Amino acid sequence: MVVAVLSAVFGGVRVALPSIGGEDLATGVPYRRELPLLSAVFLTAAFGGPMAAHEETGACALYRLRNAYCAGLTLLACALSFGTEAFAVGPGQGAVFVRSVLIWLGLALLSIRLLGQQLGWAIPLASALLLVWYPSGWWDWTANSPSDVLSWWGAGIVLAGGTAATAVTPWRGRALRRGRPPARRGTASRLADRSHLISTRTPAE
Repeated sequence: MVVAVLSAVFGGVRVALPSIGGEDLATGVPYRRELPLLSAVFLTAAFGGPMAAHEETGACALYRLRNAYCAGLTLLACALSFGTEAFAVGPGQGAVFVRSVLIWLGLALLSIRLLGQQLGWAIPLASALLLVWYPSGWWDWTANSPSDVLSWWGAGIVLAGGTAATAVTPWRGRALRRGRPPARRGTASRLADRSHLISTRTPAE
């Protein structure tokens, strides 16, 4: 909600950023193009917390509950973002904002799986820097029109990839590496994973 309000109020303000030969950056980049990144990274906080490592060893019911919670937060954030942007600028910009949120959310989920919970911002930030330094191309989903089909396809593919990455939990990863599909988890396997986490944790000094 806070990011949506910031975009509605200050979205038109241009940010001066270093350029790599891009003349379009002489007048700066509007805040509105980059704020969806904050929304996406904040949404991934639902996967964090002090018990995040233990939650990854949970049963299927816990995963379904957590995924439903994250999906609900994402829908709420997209609805609020679209509403505030449509009111402040127009429905087209609202659609572009939502599309950017979905793409950066997918990249943030991928970043969490590859780099860890504390670095969920790393891959989205890297992509934002590329868009800043090489803007106005077919790849720039923040500047493309709301009806750009390629950008929407990209949003769907990236979000699906990020969602799939979150499904590759430690126990599923081990099962896939062994060449067999992950079985439904029982109490014994969950306790084994928890014991593994405790045994590999570095003792506090």
